[in-house]
Amino acid sequence: MDPYRNPFAPGAGSRPPELAGRDTILEAARVACGRAVKGRSARSFMLLGLRGTGKTVLLNEIGRIAEQEGLLVSKVESPEGESLARLLYPEMRKVIRSLSGAEAAKQLATRGLKGLRSFASMFKIEVAGIEVGVEPEPGLADTGDLQYDLPDLFGLIGAAAQATGRGWILLIDEVQYLSEADLSALIVAMHKISQDSLPVLLVGAGLPQIARLAGEAKSYAERLFQYPAIGPLDRSSAALAIEKPIVEEGATIAADALQIIVERTKGYPFFLQEWGSVVWNDAQGQKITLSDASQSYAETLALLDEGFFKVRIDRLTKAEIQFVRAMAELGDGPYAMADIAQSMGRTQNSLGPTRANIISKGMIYSSDHGYLDFTVPLFAEFMRRQS
Repeated sequence: MDPYRNPFAPGAGSRPPELAGRDTILEAARVACGRAVKGRSARSFMLLGLRGTGKTVLLNEIGRIAEQEGLLVSKVESPEGESLARLLYPEMRKVIRSLSGAEAAKQLATRGLKGLRSFASMFKIEVAGIEVGVEPEPGLADTGDLQYDLPDLFGLIGAAAQATGRGWILLIDEVQYLSEADLSALIVAMHKISQDSLPVLLVGAGLPQIARLAGEAKSYAERLFQYPAIGPLDRSSAALAIEKPIVEEGATIAADALQIIVERTKGYPFFLQEWGSVVWNDAQGQKITLSDASQSYAETLALLDEGFFKVRIDRLTKAEIQFVRAMAELGDGPYAMADIAQSMGRTQNSLGPTRANIISKGMIYSSDHGYLDFTVPLFAEFMRRQS
């Protein structure tokens, strides 16, 4: 088939040709955006799931929905070691400047710019093009403590947006990399927004441990957010994600070929998209057969091994690789920490630092007390292929 027409051509965070199985979450986001703009209470979201489940794609789609509903949209990704203040400053400045053009919000936006000037100074953020004539306002976002300063700025943005009949949605990817203090400050800011009924929403996305981290940061986080689990697609949705784009391109796929793709990918969206792309390029006719699907499987695995999986294991030290290999050799997770230690001939206490480092790198997470699992679907199979 024509590779230039490949409906599955993958890209990091790119929208798949068929966003199957996520209708409930997207509709909930649409309702929340609509309620926020109308000044009604709306809960923010934390999308929780493993790697490759399409959280980033959903985040982008929610951003598109929010724009349609009249919200200003900001999106950031939290890299390891970066402060939330530096991540949010340029986005807050952009939103405030956008709102300053409306007469109804001019006074609030001017205060927002004053607060941002103090904020940048207190958090040592180097910025270009600071507005001439904007002087800091004493007592506004100038403590140097994000837990006090961020609510001030979020409140001004929310009030300015409300004055113009609009709203603001902040999308944050990889939330698990925020420090405990930064996550706490973010939750405090959203709590104040909720109390003041301002049209500001937060949609975060990250690994499953975020719900626990948020709860540990602030006890009321559970009430502030919805925590939809973003898991693998069910069989019918997975089949739709493969078949519909093929049919729309004027081709077909045999039922047994579709079945093997759905079963072996276990419904994980990224793997579905990757295999769909490979089998499309490899198929000779206008119908994808079982033979086409089977022959493209090895190529798909090789691409995943050299890309999706390899970039993650390359971040680990030799000791950390030994740890995750011991997990994989125990079969499929979750894995009892006691079993991992026993298989390595070590004590659980001695493995504590290694375990903590791998968790901080986002490779494993605590699925339950005393148990671990991989954040990357099918990673155990990958490790066993490397043995």
